[in-house]
This record gives sequence, structure tokens and C-alpha cells, in this order.
Amino acid sequence: MHTPEVLLDDSDAVYDYYLRHRQNRWKALASYAVLARRFRPRISYAEGAKAQVAALVRGKRPIIYAINHLSTSDPYTVAAAAWRSPLRAKIGRVRVLAKDELFADPEQRRKVDMMGGIPVFRGKDHGIRAVNAAGQRMMDVCAQRLADGDHLAVFPEGTCNLVDHKTVQPVGSGIGHIAFRAAKLAAPPALVAIGLSYGPRPADAIEPGADEVVSSSFYFRTPVLELPARPGDIARLVKDELQAAVDGAVANY
Repeated sequence: MHTPEVLLDDSDAVYDYYLRHRQNRWKALASYAVLARRFRPRISYAEGAKAQVAALVRGKRPIIYAINHLSTSDPYTVAAAAWRSPLRAKIGRVRVLAKDELFADPEQRRKVDMMGGIPVFRGKDHGIRAVNAAGQRMMDVCAQRLADGDHLAVFPEGTCNLVDHKTVQPVGSGIGHIAFRAAKLAAPPALVAIGLSYGPRPADAIEPGADEVVSSSFYFRTPVLELPARPGDIARLVKDELQAAVDGAVANY
């Protein structure tokens, strides 16, 4: 299969490729294990959440994982947390939304592809009008991947939160549209909010360094099995669930 460059002008070919792309599961498992040893995240759960998440993972229902975004290191610490949680069983079948610039360098792209990346062309980078068609296609691809049995991990804030690490920033409607479209494909997803904390910050505007992201705190909320019917309502629910998860991650740091 031809591997297209990840360019907005060629977004149709890009999303045709990522509609079918498959990770090398054994390489992903090995890489996630290495990251778990390196970053040593600590995992905690809301009451009953660990068993409920494990049961969902064993089943066939697709899951969307919503995670707050604090650092450019987040994809690696999240991968480490996946290895140390019930999500380990789905490594190699979880797609991750990632900004298009992460696919520019060939070596970086190899890593992002291995981790299940699907590129996102962001309005803040290219202009809202310019990315509209690509955004619609991206949401369709994500919905189809969910319908095909994959899970999906999303940082719904859309960018690193350098405002207040304890407070979830505005959540766009994209995650709601993806869930809505998956439901239209007879694959209504469950939602699991995962909060992340790197501990107290000297200043929120300063991104955590490599040594500060070790021993991070992750907190899993209990799964939400029934989502609202409208994308905007789903997005609001995601923000509320994610804030509760962040509160748990901060409290358990």
C-alpha cells in the first residue's frame, strides 16, 4: 500500500491510507513495555472502574478514551499507562489522533504510526475553512475504525494545557461528532475519561520537562455506556467526565 505524505492538499489520499492502516502489534507491545519501564506511571481508579474497564476491553464494544493534554510527552506517558492498565490487551488496536506536524519527519512518523496515529489538520495551524473538508473526512475515518473494532484515544482539548494543569480547557465538538457517527454505523462507543497529572507545577505556562513526567498519575473514571444523542451534548459530557478524572489524578499524585 502506497504511503502518502501527510499534507493537507493530499488529505483524501492520507485518509484513504489511515482508513486501512494497521500497526505492527508486536512492535507496539514491545515499545509500550519499554515506555512503561521508563516512565513508571502510577494508575488509580474510581470505585469499580478497573473491573468495568477490563470487562469492556474484553468485549467487542468500541471505546473512546478522553485524556487531558499537558505536555508533548503525553503520548509516551499515556502509552506507558496503557501497558500498566487493562488497556494492555488492546495495544495495537487503539487509534490515536495526532497533529499532522508529527508525521513530517520520517523517523517521528514511524513512531507515530506504530502507536496508531491518525493525523489531524488543525484549524489553528492551517485555518478553519482550509481544514473543514479534511476534518469531516477524519471524523468519518475515526467512526469507521470504531465500527471495525478499534478503540480511539483523543486529547479533546486539542492542544497542550499551559493555562491551568488542574482545569480542563474547552473541549471542541469533534469528539462528539466521532461518537455520533460511530453510533450511526451501529457501533455506539462507550466513553472512558482518563485524567493525567505530573504533580505540582512551579508555573502552568512552563511545560513539564523529561525528568518531570516520570511517575505521573493517571486516574480512570468509570465508563459511560450511554452517550447523549447530539454531538454538542457529548462534548459537554466529555468535559465534565474529564474534569472529574483530572481531579482524581491530581488527588492521587
